[in-house]
Amino acid sequence: MTVATQRMTYVDYLKSPDINARFDIIDGELIMAPAPDIEHQRILKRLFYALDHHVDEKKLGEVLFAPLDVIIRRDPLRTRQPDLLFVSFERSGGGLMAGRSSVEVAPDLVVEILSPTNTRQDVEEKLADYAGIGVREAWLVSPDARTVEALRLSGGGMERIGLYGVGDLVRSEALKGLDLKVDEIFV
Repeated sequence: MTVATQRMTYVDYLKSPDINARFDIIDGELIMAPAPDIEHQRILKRLFYALDHHVDEKKLGEVLFAPLDVIIRRDPLRTRQPDLLFVSFERSGGGLMAGRSSVEVAPDLVVEILSPTNTRQDVEEKLADYAGIGVREAWLVSPDARTVEALRLSGGGMERIGLYGVGDLVRSEALKGLDLKVDEIFV
């Protein structure tokens, strides 16, 4: 049995009734992510609160969370929806991204909270996409290991800054002055 598929343009995607669902678009094909579980959402809430508080206090830019498309390229259409992202005022042109339906600049930081359905290949492809558009830093948050792996953009790829576990402070090159206790993420 053959299933017919149709490639989407970004305009087609914006007209879709499922625009607020969790999709990545890979070469025009919708790849639906399963809904996150409750622990994932709790971790996301804690991370958002901590990062958003730091960013607001220092007037650095804007912290946003999924579902929100980051445009990797338009043709063929490729998007990603990191769990959390930070875009500095420097990268966003000095203002908030009000009125936009997607992020079309490279975020300074993206955060992916890993789930049991993530494969190594999935994660590597996401990191390659982020590196390809100039994301400065990526965090891989593992609820199972209770760790945060921080990666820096380096020569078209990602290089480990640090692997932080319970008892450690997460340090960020993209968010200067942030001292985030890993213990506060995994309560």
